[in-house]
Amino acid sequence: MLTQIKDLASKLAPRLVEIRRHIHAHPELSGQEYQTAAFIAGVLSSSGLHVEEGVGKIGVVGELQGANDDGRVLAIRADMDALPIQERSGLEYASRISGVMHACGHDIHTTVGLGTAMVLSQIGSELGGKVKFLFQPAEEIAQGASWMVNDGVMNNVSAILGLHVFPSIPAGTIGIRYGALTAAADDLEILIFGESGHGARPHEAIDAIWIAAQVITSLQQAISRTQNPLRPVVLSIGKINGGRAPNVIADQVQLLGTVRSLHPETRTQLPNWIENIVANVCNSYGAKYQVNYQQGVPSVQNDYTLTQLLQLSAEEAWTSDRVQILPEPSLGAEDFSVYLDYAPGSMFRLGVGYKDRIINHPLHHPQFEVDESAIITGVVTLAYAAYKYWHTI
Repeated sequence: MLTQIKDLASKLAPRLVEIRRHIHAHPELSGQEYQTAAFIAGVLSSSGLHVEEGVGKIGVVGELQGANDDGRVLAIRADMDALPIQERSGLEYASRISGVMHACGHDIHTTVGLGTAMVLSQIGSELGGKVKFLFQPAEEIAQGASWMVNDGVMNNVSAILGLHVFPSIPAGTIGIRYGALTAAADDLEILIFGESGHGARPHEAIDAIWIAAQVITSLQQAISRTQNPLRPVVLSIGKINGGRAPNVIADQVQLLGTVRSLHPETRTQLPNWIENIVANVCNSYGAKYQVNYQQGVPSVQNDYTLTQLLQLSAEEAWTSDRVQILPEPSLGAEDFSVYLDYAPGSMFRLGVGYKDRIINHPLHHPQFEVDESAIITGVVTLAYAAYKYWHTI
């Protein structure tokens, strides 16, 4: 069966490259993926899958029923949105949409998902149940998975698989991670309220900008001394709003940031930990404050059995030399984690780096490029894992 899957994928390779380049040249931002969704629906329909559009607002679901049915449903997820970045790759198929680019590889994810559907549609007699392909919008704003779930895509799903490109791994290689793959990502807003005054007489005012600086410094210092270093926390303030004029002491400052963590116990404690530090600083200097902590997506925790399935499938397909066991998780976030509240799942890293380059531009870079040979690596790995799901688990 592996030989057949590889042969089918090889024959599809030119078409898959064509699909990927079309999607790359026509990127759409989160929540606006209308043309991408229509294109995906057309490809799935032409491959004989049952297609439902408008799921999760703009998402597409393709269903493939195997000849046998043991009652289990395997979902395969691919995200399809792009980023607000001006592409500077110089590729002939570079983005035709000003200020929008597939700089995170979702064009590859979508193409691999479509390729997997196209391959499995030709070996449906070997599948023991239903495969459900979830083409999800709005991953970059961490909302699309929730939209899809709210429309019932995880009803009766037994397991779910996904992938994400990884430029630091060479094309042709698969990255496997047991346990935590990505971090929980939460949003933080801190408001500092002082009293304005003349810039020449700061002692008569309560300087919200200076106090905000103390808050930022205290938070960063406290992480290294009050948080378990074996349970990492990253707090980054990415935006500061405050002040009215160069010679006026600011009476209000807004701090906006992100908080990343890997362990649920640590995450639960973070809101109170942050507020206590902010309170101590503000109370020391007579300021008032408000802390707004909004939980975002949780950490992706890969299921052991499904991760082992992906590892064994990749090793059989490509040999163990082309499978890396990733020693560390990423503190990036992924709303694939939302699906894991409803079924066990696992996400693998798809190497897309060029082997002959000293530098492969990172994700979200305006010159981000991928080695397109990785598409077939991803398709074969996912398709074979889907086949093995019904024969080994």
